[in-house]
Amino acid sequence: MKMEIEEVGNCQAQHLPLLSLNHVSLLCRSVWESMRFYEDVLGFVPIKRPSSFNFTGAWFYNYGVGIHLIENPHIDEFDTCVNEFRPINPKDNHISFQCTDVELVKKRLEEKGMRYVTAVVEEGGAKVDQVFFHDPDGYMIELCNCENIPIIPISSCSLKPRGNSFKKTAPYKCGFMENVMMESLSTDMINFSF
Repeated sequence: MKMEIEEVGNCQAQHLPLLSLNHVSLLCRSVWESMRFYEDVLGFVPIKRPSSFNFTGAWFYNYGVGIHLIENPHIDEFDTCVNEFRPINPKDNHISFQCTDVELVKKRLEEKGMRYVTAVVEEGGAKVDQVFFHDPDGYMIELCNCENIPIIPISSCSLKPRGNSFKKTAPYKCGFMENVMMESLSTDMINFSF
């Protein structure tokens, strides 16, 4: 398997035919140290990666998403803030995972001697507990019970008007990707209730 990268500069007005998040790639100083973290702390499972890659890395999968680690021992040259004393800021870039028991998360992080901060989000009487911490390379991870706040689209394609005025005789028809997104959202919302 040969990896080819092609950049194309022609942007179109329509959105891309996306289905779901496949993986997140992260640079790391030590693949072995990061592997232990993603396997032992977060429960990701190592999976086979293409043997044609000529760089050190590892692939993991769980919870419907992949994590691809790419070793770069010189990562500090790109981000001088990456170290064990980097402040944990919930408003920083992060990857978020839903969990079943926030209190157990905090207990396990404490057992592993890991620093974390917590936050609470409240909306319409619902409460979301969040726990933020760093992986070995300073990437922010959030674990939360985010399913407590329902995902409600700001607008629905079935109500979207055409042009400047709403025409009852010619309702907006969702495109293929809008239907896939709404079907996926509906399925996810049903799954949250169980």
